[in-house]
Amino acid sequence: MAKKVVLDAGHGGSDPGASGNGIVEKELTLKINDYLHKRLDELGIENSVTRASDTTLSPSDRVNKILSFYGNANDVIVISNHINAGGGEGSEIIYALRNNDRLSKNISESLESSGREVRKYYQRRLPSNPSKDYYFIHRDTPNTEAIIIEYGFLDNVSDANKLKDNWSVYAEAVVKGLANYLGVPYSYSNSNEPIASSDYYIVKKGDTLYSIAKSNNTTVDNLKQLNNLNSNLLSIGQTLKLKEQVVKPDENTSYYTVKKGDTLYSIAKNNNTTVDDLKLSNNLSSNLLSIGQKLLIPISTLIYEVKKGDTLYGIAKQFNTTVNNIMNLNNLKSTLLSIGQKLFIKK
Repeated sequence: MAKKVVLDAGHGGSDPGASGNGIVEKELTLKINDYLHKRLDELGIENSVTRASDTTLSPSDRVNKILSFYGNANDVIVISNHINAGGGEGSEIIYALRNNDRLSKNISESLESSGREVRKYYQRRLPSNPSKDYYFIHRDTPNTEAIIIEYGFLDNVSDANKLKDNWSVYAEAVVKGLANYLGVPYSYSNSNEPIASSDYYIVKKGDTLYSIAKSNNTTVDNLKQLNNLNSNLLSIGQTLKLKEQVVKPDENTSYYTVKKGDTLYSIAKNNNTTVDDLKLSNNLSSNLLSIGQKLLIPISTLIYEVKKGDTLYGIAKQFNTTVNNIMNLNNLKSTLLSIGQKLFIKK
């Protein structure tokens, strides 16, 4: 029986949760929840959300909402999204006493591969009764597989900046970890179009690096180098690059060659950009890098997300540039825009 997922955006309404360094917990958890909901829909994973707006939910309301979708059953996964406080750094995952750590481990490994530090995944007991879970989300949904994800610490300036720049990267890592856990084929592209089969391969049951290499006219060594693999182990739903991407540079870009130990986050930080901008610039479908890979780094550009009512003329005027400059920089063939579209703007 296919498992169903309930996505819970922590806090909301009159309960803002923690806040600091420009982050309000209830707002960021809702963004993350919305992202997860859309991506699980795309992957065909049945899911529901406890709140889709700034709604107040008491603990009992929240539990009742969770259980109202698919019941209190062991084929239900609950993911409750939160932002931590306390001055630490990195993500944490807390799983229920009744469950094993497989789901948490999958998500933890996926987060780490995205460049996110994971402090730990663990269980927490109620001090007054160690046989019970500390958190009500675990205690009061007793037959589900429930986890709490703390994405980072908003009262740590460095961690808060990582959250603001990369929250969607971390959310995507959760999607990938969950898909791998469920055995659901995983795919992702920034344009929300299917990944081209000539460039990528999604691992299926029974695949090996040798069989994939043979069927795609390449070698195991080449696959391992392209995907920065240290072993021959694969997971169902894993996306593998089959060939190096070739991107034409322009006057607003420069190259960076990936070295051992590099992550998208460290490269973005050292080049005054963000992980999202790097992925957009290089049409990357995952956070995996390979040593020697060349990345295009936008120089003196910013990313502008198109809003309702925007025109190229209005955007150009706002940023003291021209319509032609924006069109050339973004390889636009017409002046038509779509809400949510991301544009490079030369500073």
